[in-house]
Amino acid sequence: MSLGKQITLSTGAQLPQIGLGTWLSAPKEVENAVEIAVRHGYRHLDLAMIYENQHEVGAALKKVIPSVVKREDLFMTSKVWNSSHQPAEVEKELDETLRQLGTDYLDLYLIHWPIAFPPGNGLYPPHSIKEGEVAIDTETTLVDTWKAMIALPKSKVRAIGVSNFTVEQLKGIIAATGVVPIVNQIEAHPLLPQDELVAFCKEKNIHITAYSPLGNNLIGKPKLTENEVVIEIAKKLDATPAQVLVAWGAHRGYSVIPKSVQEPRIKSNFQQVVLSQEDYEKITAIGVGNYTRFNIPFTYKPKWDVNIFDEPAEKEAAFKASSKIQ
Repeated sequence: MSLGKQITLSTGAQLPQIGLGTWLSAPKEVENAVEIAVRHGYRHLDLAMIYENQHEVGAALKKVIPSVVKREDLFMTSKVWNSSHQPAEVEKELDETLRQLGTDYLDLYLIHWPIAFPPGNGLYPPHSIKEGEVAIDTETTLVDTWKAMIALPKSKVRAIGVSNFTVEQLKGIIAATGVVPIVNQIEAHPLLPQDELVAFCKEKNIHITAYSPLGNNLIGKPKLTENEVVIEIAKKLDATPAQVLVAWGAHRGYSVIPKSVQEPRIKSNFQQVVLSQEDYEKITAIGVGNYTRFNIPFTYKPKWDVNIFDEPAEKEAAFKASSKIQ
């Protein structure tokens, strides 16, 4: 079993530190994965409209509520997609998410990305002129969307937050509204420690949830789970490399949402190990001189012509994600 550690959010709500991620899961696999996870103790599920599998999560929930768990014992997060950033669209998409999941409320609802797409033309609306690009809504700002999130009924959403936001983007929405996000969900692993962002979130009492805690294979780099330092520490602790990487995030105070659809990995990812400070520092050192962000939408196909993180790969982007479109 997991250590069962809970994170206390700024709302006072309890968030289980280890959750099940559902991004990049193949169709027809998520229903089974969620059922297995809940039956083996997971109580934190991370979901999103863009994953296009929330209906499968809903089917799994029917199998485990109330026979295995009560709804109030689960912590469910979902995210509003870019094509519903417009204030008139935010609650509509929330309602569709609730319908897909078969639940009356979410514990946490996040703005998935700090950029808007035009509504009404699919999840990836094509650019009217540029082939292979997504259309960008240059009118709707992050502040517009954040105000719509703030206005959502508390009966439907217990807490609100963001995902993939930088310090600058966080400062913008906080300055405009006075409302601080409860959570910022970000890519976080030893190759992407983001210490400045982590420090800012700590100062503002914004909890960090780490996605892709094992890195990922989007750009063909060697897997973190195959790193010799990680493997050495895993052997010493009689743990898997994945457990060690999850433990690195937990050591930093994150909640961590490893994704798997395979039963043995779902179970083992939930069995937390604890790193000594020495082992934590050894793993942190992997990232020195090896900085890597795997998830950059400017490199997607279709491309998003937007600079979100100020990464070198984004420098040619026409737009910059900020509280005001530039």
